[in-house]
Amino acid sequence: CALIIVFDGYDLAVVGIALPSIMAKMGVDATHAGFMVSSALFGMMFGAILLGTVADRIGRRWAIIICLALFSVFTAGAGLAQGPVSFSAMRFLAGLGIGGVMPSVVAHMTEYAPRKMRATLVTLMFSGYALGGMLAALLGKGLLESHGWQSVFFAAGMPLLLVPFILKSLPESMPFLLAR
Repeated sequence: CALIIVFDGYDLAVVGIALPSIMAKMGVDATHAGFMVSSALFGMMFGAILLGTVADRIGRRWAIIICLALFSVFTAGAGLAQGPVSFSAMRFLAGLGIGGVMPSVVAHMTEYAPRKMRATLVTLMFSGYALGGMLAALLGKGLLESHGWQSVFFAAGMPLLLVPFILKSLPESMPFLLAR
């Protein structure tokens, strides 16, 4: 769960790293750039509400995988955007996964963490956001200089490689299994 949050943090922060290059390439001013960036935040709001409740129906493990796929595919897709509208749409859709994964991983960690360590483990997991942001800054500088702004978004597709590992190692939510 913590590793997923690291990638979630990367996907949220990566746009800030690439924004000056995106603004120059797409010829947008600060106002339009602000809208482009905030579209992910709108997606996060809807994702947290919608996908957090979907997890109760399909199971948290599958909800986590769907959210990971959403934020990975659409953040990578933002690297293919040709204009502000398509970029904003990709960021909104990525935001659905970015926002939707948090309630599921928090609930999952809370269920499986030992009671004595629960708060500590959930807090450590949350620190993955900051770690993901730092990873975006560290990787972003090198990727931007050598491969252009699109590369930092393409790198966001890498978490898809985790899906088989998640399927194999992440247990399903106990309340979901008991209900079935």
